[in-house]
Amino acid sequence: MPAADLIQTLQLLPHPEGGYYRETYRASQQLTVDGGATRQVSTAIYYLLENHDKSHFHRIQSDELWFFHQGQPLEIILLSGPEPTFITLGNDLAAGEVPQAVVPVHTWFGARLKHREGYALVSCTVAPGFDFADFELASREALTAEFPHLAGLIAELAV
Repeated sequence: MPAADLIQTLQLLPHPEGGYYRETYRASQQLTVDGGATRQVSTAIYYLLENHDKSHFHRIQSDELWFFHQGQPLEIILLSGPEPTFITLGNDLAAGEVPQAVVPVHTWFGARLKHREGYALVSCTVAPGFDFADFELASREALTAEFPHLAGLIAELAV
């Protein structure tokens, strides 16, 4: 099924970080997080990137799990130490791809198709649940100041 048909069939909408998404689950139970705010225990979305789409560098205040469904391999890039960590989501385990990955809380991360063509359909689960109040889109300038040796990568994946 072409990406355009998946976007229509799954009723995906443009995401502020890039790509397309739709929330599919929001737990009815709530918990209190640091600072006294309440969040759902967990949330889940479908997420789709196609061709040169990117999930621009951002971070949230929860752990996020990514699950590969179909399409081309998706590369998740994490910035948490001196060098970036690259995780490739996909079904070719012999090639080092993994069907799921974890992005730890407060970690700058972005994603793109590994080969920049086709599409990847994944799901993301966030616990405690996602809230846009906990979402921080990276500034290219600020992230480059924090990781000057990664200026090229940041230029590609930050706004």
